Amino acid sequence: MKKIIIVLISILVIILLLISLYFYGLTGFNSDDEVVFTVKEGTSVKEVVNNLYSSKLIKSKVASEIYLYFNKNITVQPGSYTVKRNLGLKEILDLLSKGGNFRLTLVEGKRFTDYIDLICGMYNFNKDEVIEKLSNKEYLQKLINKYAFLDESILNSDIYYPLEGYLLPLTYNLEENDQIEDIIEKILDKMADLLDNYSALIEKSGYSYHQILTIASIIESETKFVEDKKIVSEVIYKRLALNMSLGMDVTTYYGVRKSFKETLTNEDILDDNPYNTRNPKFVGLPVGPICNPSKTSIEAAINPSNDDYLYFYADIDGKLHFAKTYEEHKLNEEEYKW
Repeated sequence: MKKIIIVLISILVIILLLISLYFYGLTGFNSDDEVVFTVKEGTSVKEVVNNLYSSKLIKSKVASEIYLYFNKNITVQPGSYTVKRNLGLKEILDLLSKGGNFRLTLVEGKRFTDYIDLICGMYNFNKDEVIEKLSNKEYLQKLINKYAFLDESILNSDIYYPLEGYLLPLTYNLEENDQIEDIIEKILDKMADLLDNYSALIEKSGYSYHQILTIASIIESETKFVEDKKIVSEVIYKRLALNMSLGMDVTTYYGVRKSFKETLTNEDILDDNPYNTRNPKFVGLPVGPICNPSKTSIEAAINPSNDDYLYFYADIDGKLHFAKTYEEHKLNEEEYKW
């Protein structure tokens, strides 16, 4: 009998311990730190819990899954939320069920279609319809009338995506009910703010806003390090002044619609498209930007260095090595080839 009592007490202690661990696992951390947590469109509650655990916002994934098992009616709304780490699971899920601010982060150097994928994922927009809308000449003309930095260049039928290069990479606070036009104009407003600071310099340069952003997009795609940007800018301007081919692979990738993870073929290099500066017959700038450049790349396009370089070669780490003559360039290529 005594042994039975001991066993029962042991079982009871274990049960109480498990219950304590369960409830402890549902409580928040002893911290007032805040974390921005995003729920994407179509994410299940279970996936949200996994992401909360990965973000170190909850203590126990097992306790949380048990909680979900007994609370199957929980729903969450897409959006971005500021979550304090001292909140327990129930409080967090209550917060996520109300809908949060939509925070859109555009990463520099990405293409227009990357941004559209991101926006459509957040808002459940139809991608084809969005691209069609943002290519509509009537809509684009309205934007041209509104923004001083936009001109008829974006109406050129050779351009793949008219607003490529004009979407400034930043984090934007959006609203749940925003339509694609609202989102695009919030982004263009920020580009207007930036370019307005340099309007006099751009006008003095003799290049249009469209050309400056095209140059900035090449700089963005060719450089990994900030200190290289102004020098690459100089190389571009010097080659243009000499009526010399830019000969830059990044324009070929865009022209043949390949990612940088893919390999360029000889056929790609010879492809006759309005972006491909590697084509031996191509002289001048691409018809438009090849990505959406960062503020630093735009500033480099407006303020190039003055080092007299004409060539550059990237080593295995992406660091660029510059040369003033073709002979120096070949030496760099031999030394840093990988």
